[in-house]
Amino acid sequence: MAAGMLLLVACSEDTSQQKAPPPAVTIIEVGTQEVGEYGEFVARTDAFKTVELRARVEGSITKRLFKEGSVVEKDQLLFEIDRENYKATYEEADANLKSAQAEEIRTDRDYKRGLELRPNGYISQSDLDTLASNATKARASVKAAEASLQNAKVNLGYTRIYAPFTGEVGTVRYNVGNLVGPSSDPLVTLIQDNPIYANIQINEGTYISHLQEFGDSDGQTRVHSSPPEDAVTITLVLPNGTLHDHQGKINYAGIEVDPSTGTVNLRAEFPNPTGLVRPGLYGTMIIESREKTSLPIVPQYAVQEGQQGKFVLIIDENNRVKSRNIQTGRRLEALWVVTAGLTAGDKIIVEGLQKVRSGKEVTPILKYLDTKTGAVKDAPIPTAPPPAAESSETVANPESTDA
Repeated sequence: MAAGMLLLVACSEDTSQQKAPPPAVTIIEVGTQEVGEYGEFVARTDAFKTVELRARVEGSITKRLFKEGSVVEKDQLLFEIDRENYKATYEEADANLKSAQAEEIRTDRDYKRGLELRPNGYISQSDLDTLASNATKARASVKAAEASLQNAKVNLGYTRIYAPFTGEVGTVRYNVGNLVGPSSDPLVTLIQDNPIYANIQINEGTYISHLQEFGDSDGQTRVHSSPPEDAVTITLVLPNGTLHDHQGKINYAGIEVDPSTGTVNLRAEFPNPTGLVRPGLYGTMIIESREKTSLPIVPQYAVQEGQQGKFVLIIDENNRVKSRNIQTGRRLEALWVVTAGLTAGDKIIVEGLQKVRSGKEVTPILKYLDTKTGAVKDAPIPTAPPPAAESSETVANPESTDA
């Protein structure tokens, strides 16, 4: 009995003294990607065209011929203001013009008759002067009537408000029945958001460096504020962190530096066929040179930050963990571009970080990085080659004999 107890105790001690296996961690080999010099700037979007539609004559709105938030076509009728008074004024002005024209014909005829009668002494010079004065007044009355008719025509036209361009209408401030006039607030705002503008501000130092880089070398030709389209790529990061589908181009740079901020306004234009990018939102504009350099990339979740800055955990040839300080550049969606501290082929830990520390031995499990999503995945399983096709020739039986 005692011997059995001693045997059990010895077995227990042997089990406790066995070392636990090294913890398993997921690693990837650091890859590279072609990346150019770049800058990130806070951008605010603006519509390509914006207009506030206002009433230019006074009256009650009788028609509203669109739906808020809808797209309207160029020259589409949007509002109609009560036309009755303006139509009556136009008809009155038209009648006054016709009357003035008739008076002009009569006075001109009288004056011509007076010119025929004066040589024979049938009328006095004073009467002829009166006829000439009446003809002159009649011609002036015609011009005044024509101006009144034109003014009435313009005011009558103002009772109908059309879209000056194809775009999207916003919130209506006045509905049918409201009295509006030139002093009223805008009836509605119309915008065109394809293409869309994105405005940024760059500091004066960066601006001058840009002018020096893309300016002519002869020292005589005026430099251009906008870089050549083939020199840079311009992308827009939306507020949710996704990239806009279309690249942009710089189409305007401010002509002076703001003395209060030391910055220059820069504007880029982006295609926006789906209307996804709305005016007024804030995003990030990335300006990157087309000349690329191959730099390491790592997933953002593998990068930690301590008192000395960003670092990653790597494993050496003995499968021991080491801490490596790194410097990061731009973000590429779920990835960091590493500008210093790593080289292609380094093995970094991406999963199981909480289980290890520097100097500890681990069991690495190599996986591969999806550079689009930043996720790690297993290595693809190699497929076996297809079996060789059997020969179509029939092998004769050596034991068979002809009949």
